[in-house]
This record gives sequence, structure tokens and C-alpha cells, in this order.
Amino acid sequence: MFKMDTVGIEELEAELYRLNSVRFDAVQKKQLVQMLNRARSGWTPVDTGELRQSSIVDNDEMGYTKDYAPHVEFGHRTKNGGFVTGQRYLEANVEIQRGIYLQDLLKAIKKG
Repeated sequence: MFKMDTVGIEELEAELYRLNSVRFDAVQKKQLVQMLNRARSGWTPVDTGELRQSSIVDNDEMGYTKDYAPHVEFGHRTKNGGFVTGQRYLEANVEIQRGIYLQDLLKAIKKG
């Protein structure tokens, strides 16, 4: 699982939560759904399709249930001593969402 790091925007989160916790929850859920949709529509590497199909949202986290997902994300060693570079598909998804999340927080606070 991967929880989006929100370093630097904690104050915005706290302000939105103070104004309206229901709206804050909706903003967070929107982020997870967008990341899940992105994962299922092409951001997840495909060999057999199992990794893409294993993408899930569980509470406030989005991730993959296949046990080999971290090896595809971060890379791994091979039996003959080589190394397969990670594809960083989840990291890229999070980076795209980070800017969207900030904008959605600001919009929700303005609606206040």
C-alpha cells in the first residue's frame, strides 16, 4: 500500500477539516479514486494483467495486493546476479496526484 505523503500541506488539511470534515473526507476520497482509475487505465505495467487488476483502495490508502508489486515498483535482483530497474509506476501516479490534491484542498477551503 502507498499512502500519499502530504508534507507541506498539513495546515491546509487542518483548516479544511476545521471548516468541514465531510468536505475534507470527500477531497481525500476523490484523490484515491483518481489514483485508482489512473492505475487501472494504463499507469500500471502489464504483463499478465494481474498487477493492474490487484489495484485497490483500502480506507485511506491506494495500492496493489500482488506480492510482487514492490519488485516491479522498486526493481529487483535476478537469479544470475543482474538487476531489473523499478518502473516507479505508483510513485509517478502519486506525483501527478500531489498537485491535484493541493488544488482540490484550496478549492474546498475557498468554498468554506
